[in-house]
Amino acid sequence: MSPLGAVCVYCASSEAVVARYGAAARQVGRRLAERGVRVVYGGGRVGLMGQVADGALEMGGEVVGVIPERLYALEVGHEGCTRLEVVPTMHDRKARMAELADAFVALPGGWGTWEELLEVVTWTQLGYHRKPVGVLDVDGYYAGLRALLERAVGEGFVRPEVAGILSFHTEVDGLLDALAAAELPEVERWLVEP
Repeated sequence: MSPLGAVCVYCASSEAVVARYGAAARQVGRRLAERGVRVVYGGGRVGLMGQVADGALEMGGEVVGVIPERLYALEVGHEGCTRLEVVPTMHDRKARMAELADAFVALPGGWGTWEELLEVVTWTQLGYHRKPVGVLDVDGYYAGLRALLERAVGEGFVRPEVAGILSFHTEVDGLLDALAAAELPEVERWLVEP
C-alpha cells in the first residue's frame, strides 16, 4: 500500500472536453489503482470524473464517490463505484471528500474544480489539515494559474514559504511521487511572523 492511502481527484464533469484530457484522467485513475491508492472523487459517471473512476476500476482499484443529492437525482452518479455516498449538499460533499483523502489532485476543469482546488490549498495553508495538493498540468492547462501564483508571491499576496503547498506536474507518476514525499510548511511559524 502506498503511503498515500487515498487521493481525492478534482476534475471536470463536462462531456465536451478535449479527448486528451479524458485520456489523462483515465491514466490518473489507473496509476492510483496500480499503486494501491483509493480514489476519492465527486461521484460522477460523466466527463473526466467518469474517466478517473473507470480507469481505477479497470485496474481493480477502490473508488469512493461522494455526490450531492441534487446531482444524484439528475442521474449522473457512477453506480459502478466501490462505494457511492450521497450527501445533502455541495458543502457536505467537499467536507466528506477532504475527510476521506490523504492528498488532493486537480486535473483540468472549470469553476467547480478551481473552487475545490483553491479551498483545499487554503485549508492546508491555514492548518485545517496537513495534506499535500498537486495539479496535473495537461498540455499547459494550468500555466495561467502557475503564472498567477508567481505574481501573487512577487507582489506579497502569497508568502514564498507557502507557495509550494500547490505543486505543478506534467507527469502522473511525478505528481504522485511528489504528493507522497511532500513536506508542508509549519503553519504556526508563518501565521505569527510579519
